[in-house]
Amino acid sequence: MSISSFVSRYKRLLLVLAMLVLLALVMEVTGLREQLSLAFLRDLLQHNPVSGVLIFIVIFMLGNLVQLPGWIFLAAAILALGTVEGGLVTYVAACLSCLVTFVVVRGLGGQALEQIDKPLARRILDRLDSHPVRSVALLRLLFQTMPALNYTLALTGVRLREYMIGTLVGLPLPLLLYCLFFDRIARVMHLL
Repeated sequence: MSISSFVSRYKRLLLVLAMLVLLALVMEVTGLREQLSLAFLRDLLQHNPVSGVLIFIVIFMLGNLVQLPGWIFLAAAILALGTVEGGLVTYVAACLSCLVTFVVVRGLGGQALEQIDKPLARRILDRLDSHPVRSVALLRLLFQTMPALNYTLALTGVRLREYMIGTLVGLPLPLLLYCLFFDRIARVMHLL
C-alpha cells in the first residue's frame, strides 16, 4: 500500500490522531497538564462554588479529550463537595464530557471504523449496530468514561441519540460504586 493510498484510506482517523496530539501538546506547553491534580481540582470546587463547577466541567471535557482518567475528577468532587453533591456534579460533567468527545471525534473521524472488513471486527461492530443503547450502557458499566471507549464509539455507526441514552443509563451504577469507594477511603484517611 502506497503512502498516498494509506493517507486517503485513513484520512479521517489521521485527523483524529492529529487532534489528540495537538491537544496533548497544548496541555503540555501551557502547563495545564501539571495543574490537573487532585489538589487543584479540589481547591477549584471548594473556593468557587458556582464558577468552580463550570470550570470543573470544562476541564473534565478537555481531560477526556486528551485521555485523562475520570476517577481524578470524581475523587476531587467528592473531597470538595461531599459524596452526594460530588457524585452528581461528576455525573453531569461525565455525561457532557462524553457528549463533547463524541461530537468532536465523530466530526473529525466520521464513522471510520465502519470501513473495517475484518471478520471479528465486523461481528463486533454489527452487534453494536444491532443493539446500540444496550451495548453502550453495558460498556459504560464496565469502562465508565474511559476516553478510548468514547473515541471508539464515536468512530462507529452508533448514532448520537443512542450513544447518549446508553451513557445516561450506564453511568449511574459505576459512579455510585466509585462514590462509595472514594467516600470510604476519604473517611479512613480522615479527609472528609
